[in-house]
Order: sequence, then C-alpha cells, then structure tokens
Amino acid sequence: MFESPRLDSAMRRDQLLTTSMTSLPLKLQAQIEHWPLAAPFRISGYTFDVIDVLLVTVESSQGVGRGEAAGVYYRSDDAPTMLRQIESLRRRIEAGITRDVVQDVLPAGGARNALDCALWDLEAKVSGHPAWQTAQIESPKPLRTTFTCGADHPDRMAAAACAYRNSRAIKLKLTGEPADAARVRAVRAARPDVWLGVDANQAFSLDSFWQLMPAFLEARVALIEQPFPIGRDALLTGFQSPIPIAADESAQSLADLPKLVGRFDVINIKLDKCGGLTEALAMTRTARALGLDTMVGNMMGTSLAMAPAFLLGQLCSVVDLDGPIFLKADRENSVQYADGFISCPESLWGHANKSG
Repeated sequence: MFESPRLDSAMRRDQLLTTSMTSLPLKLQAQIEHWPLAAPFRISGYTFDVIDVLLVTVESSQGVGRGEAAGVYYRSDDAPTMLRQIESLRRRIEAGITRDVVQDVLPAGGARNALDCALWDLEAKVSGHPAWQTAQIESPKPLRTTFTCGADHPDRMAAAACAYRNSRAIKLKLTGEPADAARVRAVRAARPDVWLGVDANQAFSLDSFWQLMPAFLEARVALIEQPFPIGRDALLTGFQSPIPIAADESAQSLADLPKLVGRFDVINIKLDKCGGLTEALAMTRTARALGLDTMVGNMMGTSLAMAPAFLLGQLCSVVDLDGPIFLKADRENSVQYADGFISCPESLWGHANKSG
C-alpha cells in the first residue's frame, strides 16, 4: 500500500529548493488592474469578460521586482481579497521578507503568488543571477503550448481551432452538456494535425464520462483534465482510463499530491493555486517522486503572470500558457507566440541586472 509522505511545514521548507536571499528593507506597492478580454470566454459554470489581477511591486535600494496574480475564482480568491491579504502584511514585508518566510505567513493562493514572484524577480536583480539559475533549471527554451477553445457551439469551436493557424496543441473546454461529443468531433475534424486535450472543469458525472469516452478515443484525445468535482476524486480509484487524466482543481498545493496517487496520472500546477513559483517547483519535484507527470497552466492574466510559469514549464510535459491571447491588450513587454510555441523575453521578469 502506498504510504503518504509527511508534508509538514518543516519538510515543505526543505523542498522549496532554493534559499532566498537575506531580507532587505523594501518598499511595497500593491494595486488592482483590470484587463478586459477581447471576447467573452466560457467554461463550465462561468463566463469571463474581464480579468482583475493584483500587481505587487517590491523595491529595494538595489532593484525592483514585480509579480502578478489573478487568484482562484472558484475559491473566492479575487483581487480585492488578495489586496487585503498583502496590505495586512505591509509592515512585515517592508521590514524585509524572504520567500521561505512568505510560505508561512500567507496561505496558498493569489496573494502569495504575486508576492513570491515579485521576490523572485527582485532576487534576480540583486543577486546578479537570473531566476532560472536560482531555480536550478537549464536556460529556458521556447515551449509548445496549448491554445484553448472556450465552450461553444461545435461549429464555432471548430472555427476557433482553425483560427489558431500555427498551433500544435489545442485544449477544449467542455461543460458536461450533450453537445460535448459533437464539440470534440468537430474540432478534431477541423484540426486533424494537433495534440488535443479536453478540460471538464469538474463538469462530468461518472455516466457522462463513460458516454464521452468513445468520442474521446475516436478524436485521439491525449489528456482529460479534472473530469469530476472536487471531493469526488474517489471515483477515479482503480479507474482504468485509456487516456491520461489530469488533476486541476483537485491539485491545489503540495499537500494535495499524495492523495492523488492512483487516481490521476498528471497534475496541473498553477501558480495562483499553489501560491507562487517557490511551491510550484517543490510540487514538480514531489510529483515526480510520487510517479505523477506534470503540466503547467494559468488562471489567465498578462505576460507578467506567464513569465514565472514559463520557467516552471521547462520541467513539465504539458504546457498551457495561452492566457494573454484572450486579452484586448497585453503589457508592452510581452511573451511571444510563434509556430505553436511560447517564448519569454529575458527582460520581462526574473532577469539579472547587467551590472549585477
């Protein structure tokens, strides 16, 4: 029988990989930004037309670091909540705080993500070492990313898939509705060339899942994300799926991983869920030790939110970092999408000052 490893706070700190720099007095700025979408985006149970994010900036005498978070909408982890969490710690942050301390003073979620990533960015500038070196990752390279089709009429989803002309991987949002099978078939017929994944966002029942399986197999679906609601993961115990199944909503943080073994094949790590790059790196390595594969996803956001996730993506088998393409406008310094790949300019986030 599998025995869950102890994941107490002391062990977790040991798994954070890198020890952050000595704390420096900081000047903190935290603000909410509104980023409208180019068109409404529908998933199971939600439709989005704007993304509100928290932007955290930390400044020392030696540099400035920035981090962005959209939070976790289904946990009521929204921008005002994140802002309150950060402001409640203003004195402590400005007195000087390190990433390892941040893991203990903020819960997993968007506020910790924004602060953690801002500190990673600042640390790169102060230390003179880019974030990828501190994270013990090889020099980042472009990554194949999925491009997402929101839930819609099958013909419109097929048209959306075709509009991603140079894509190599496409993910479909499904809703548990009878139209799901037609949606998958329509997209596969329109794009026979791409890697194809589906994301239920907790929308399936056991019966609907089995009813959809023939359509998934026919369409050569390569990954099924979060078929069942949180709390019903036991439905997957002993479930012999011919297609790998990924945990998204069921994989919030490092502490969740042991109970996913034997139920899921892949975990979708999102920095907004787990609370930043520090814990995300620990999750990736722990998942490997438990025999789980990893993917990196996003809760939407600008290129600033994608940059640290792009770093994590260097360690993942599946990459889903298309959030900025749904915005009416992105930050001036942005990630690049070409030939189905995402790349991140060194100057966007986590780079070392030239004088460092």
